[in-house]
Amino acid sequence: MRTLSYIELPLMNDFRQVFTVDVTIDGDALHARVEIRYLSALDQWVISIWDHATSVLLVNQVPLICSYGELNDLLLPFRYIRDGVGVGSLFVLRNTDEPSTVNPAKGNLTEFQVMFGDTFVPDLEESA
Repeated sequence: MRTLSYIELPLMNDFRQVFTVDVTIDGDALHARVEIRYLSALDQWVISIWDHATSVLLVNQVPLICSYGELNDLLLPFRYIRDGVGVGSLFVLRNTDEPSTVNPAKGNLTEFQVMFGDTFVPDLEESA
């Protein structure tokens, strides 16, 4: 059983946030540029991630949807990119017991945590 490593992305309620993070995804280092934007027409936050070294856009405007009950890996559809290395896993978790909305919305992004790191693969034998 391997140990997974995640970082918590620094969140503010600013409508557009851009920063870089260094993560290790399944043993592969990634210097990532992260952009988190609020889309007012949808009342929704989205995330885009670039490989900062190559300026290649890896994921574009993925909605930040909170995991309730079971982990919801928002980067699961992107496991084929970067020569099959993927871009890891991303989870949105509640930062408070009862956030004011089910998913991050206008003015309450900091009521949630966004965790980014190793690719999460459930151990099916343990859950059986």
